[in-house]
Formats: sequence, structure tokens, C-alpha cells
Amino acid sequence: MTTPDLPAATTTAHRDSTRNSSAPQKKTSWAGVVSLSVGVFALVMAEFLPASLLTPIARDLGVTEGVAGQSVSVTAIVAAVAGLLIPVVFSRVDRRHLMIALTLAAVLSNVLVALAPSYSVLLLARVLLGLTIGGFWSLSISLTARLVPAAKLGLGLTIVQVGVSLATVAAVPLGTFLGELWGWRAVFYLAAAVGVIAMVLQLMVLPSIKSVASAGFRPLFQTLRSRLIVLGMIATALMGAGHFAGFTYIRPAATEIGGLTPDQLALLLLAYGVGIVLGNLVAGPLADRSLRLAVFVIPLVLGAAMVLFAALDAGAPGIFITVVFWGAGFGALPVVVSTWLARAEPDRLESVGGLQTAVFQLAVALGALVGGVLVDGAGVQTALIAGGIAVLAGSVLIVLVKPRPLIVTDEQ
Repeated sequence: MTTPDLPAATTTAHRDSTRNSSAPQKKTSWAGVVSLSVGVFALVMAEFLPASLLTPIARDLGVTEGVAGQSVSVTAIVAAVAGLLIPVVFSRVDRRHLMIALTLAAVLSNVLVALAPSYSVLLLARVLLGLTIGGFWSLSISLTARLVPAAKLGLGLTIVQVGVSLATVAAVPLGTFLGELWGWRAVFYLAAAVGVIAMVLQLMVLPSIKSVASAGFRPLFQTLRSRLIVLGMIATALMGAGHFAGFTYIRPAATEIGGLTPDQLALLLLAYGVGIVLGNLVAGPLADRSLRLAVFVIPLVLGAAMVLFAALDAGAPGIFITVVFWGAGFGALPVVVSTWLARAEPDRLESVGGLQTAVFQLAVALGALVGGVLVDGAGVQTALIAGGIAVLAGSVLIVLVKPRPLIVTDEQ
């Protein structure tokens, strides 16, 4: 969620809250928002650690790297389903209690992964993490809207998203480095410790947030009647799956294609994280000036960077620059796609957000699955090229249709 989307989100959230006369009174708590950001940091760190620790995990548990990569797929599939179900199934549970319980589940998942004697146990632990991720993400935006003044929703969402950027830039590369020093299991213990910190912070500062009456799944089904939304979701799936068909296997790609050592891999992931931050900064202004140009250029940068990475020779000096562009393309992608979807269906932004989360998580799973098959069968270069082509195909699809202009008013 970024600046261009925030006025629409703010207005819509405020309008929706006033329509629901049973909604509980707001409790402003910036500290509570920070606790959500720390929770997001812990979740993103745990979700993508297997990508940077794939080789030692596979070696230790006696599976191929392609099979080990499916731990990302399992997490994403469960998260996609949980994101739609948890808010409805637990519609009467105080959101403070639910978020704390989800954070505790993430802690337990990381501990179980660290202790896993076999790959099957590791997968079960990742199922638990998927439940946490889906529930946490599906609730975080609405909770932020109830923890800050309506006029400050954008700032609140920005604080929450800081957790994503910090985890991408620092936590995952650090996990790779520490994995070489301490072993991959110790890194998951570290992820569990970060989760404990987030949970303690939530216990201290997150206020009671009473749930509101759930509208069930009807709004989701109504949103899916929109041709623009269906096309946008297909494009989102293509671009997301394409990215993760390559990124899930970044470690073997860096070794086989780039000729990098484990220490250099940590620096490569840091460069990728820097690219994500740069992409976030560029995406908003570009989407404001020309959304049509943004949804074409950003996936083009992402897809081209993946293909170029696959074509590089071992030790090529431009490998780090290529990865920065790869990260920038992916860092900007959610921004421009969210803006596009908001303009396609401005009256049902919450339903659109839920569907986008589910589709994206399924894309993560599909990308890791297809990428794993390609890595084991045809090599990591093929996986990167196929992923880049899928990203470009999604870009073409989303450029072919044009959402109506987003009109923001102050009506309630």
C-alpha cells in the first residue's frame, strides 16, 4: 500500500465505517500500529527464509532443492485460503486477541521448522505459518484504519509496510549470512525470537479491538463479476508467479549462474532489497502521472531483469546491478497493480484487497511449484527465463484493458 492509493483507501474506509452503525468506537494507538509493523517484519522474514537457505535445508533433509522450494508453495497456498476464511470464521473474536494468537502461531511454526527431523514435519510447520500470514495480512489494513485517525490512514499503512521493507532489505540477507555461521536451524530460532518480540509488543500496546458484523463472502462474489477485476487478477497471477518461479531459487541461480559464494549471496540479496525500496519510491509518482505507462514499464523492468540474469556469465560484473533492477521491478509491482485494481473497482476496495492477497499468495505457490519442476528438470536458467516471460505476459494483459478514472470524494 503506497501513497497514490491512500486517499482512496482513506475515503473508502471512512465511508464504510460510517455506514456500519454497529462499528465500535475508534481507539487511536500509534504504538499499536508499530506493533503490527513488527509483526509483519517477523512474518515476511519467516515466509521467505527458505529461499535464502534452500541449499542447506535440502541437503540436511535429504530432498532436492526443487522439492525444498515447495515449502514456500505450501505456505502461500494456505495463506491464500486463510486470508479469505479467518476474518469470517473468527468474525466475533476481539481483533487484539486474534492478532496475538496469530503471532504466537508464527513463533510455534518457526520453532517446529528449526526442530524438524524430516521434510514432512517442516511442511506441517509451514502450514501453520501460512495460516498466520493469511490471517494477519487480511486484518492488518482494517485494523490500522481503526487505530489511527481517518485523515492519517496513509501514514498508518506506511508504518505497517516498513516491516516488509526492513525484512526484505535486512532480515533475509542477514539470515543467509547467519545460516552459514550457525546453520539454517538457528536462523529459524532467530525468526521465532523476532516473533516473540512482536507478540510481547502487541500484548503491551495493542488495544482491544472489537469485531464488527461480517458480511460473509457475498461482497467477494459480487466483485468477481467485474470483467476488469478478473483480468486484473489473471495478470496479477502471471506476474507474481513469474517472479517467484525465479526468486524462490535465487540461491542455486546465484551459485550456478553468477558463480557467487554464500557470503556474496547475502550481498546479492541485500542489493535486491535495496532495489525493492527504490522501486517503492518510483512507483507512486509514476502511477500518478501515467498508470497505463506504469503497468507496462514496471513489469517490463522485472521480466527483463530476470531474463538478463539468466543470460549472464558466471562472475559477470553486472550481476548485482541486474538484481537491483529485479528488486526494483518487484518492489514497484504491488503499488501499480493495487492502483490499477482500485480504479477498476473503487466501490469495493476491501473485497478487491482480499482477492488480491489470495491471488498473490496462490501465485507465490504456483511460481515456486513450476519453478521447482523446471529447476529439477531443465535447470535454473530455464526457470528464470520462463518466469520473466510470464511477467511480461501479465503486463501485456493488464495494459490491454483500461480501468475507469478513480474519483475520490468526501461523501459519507
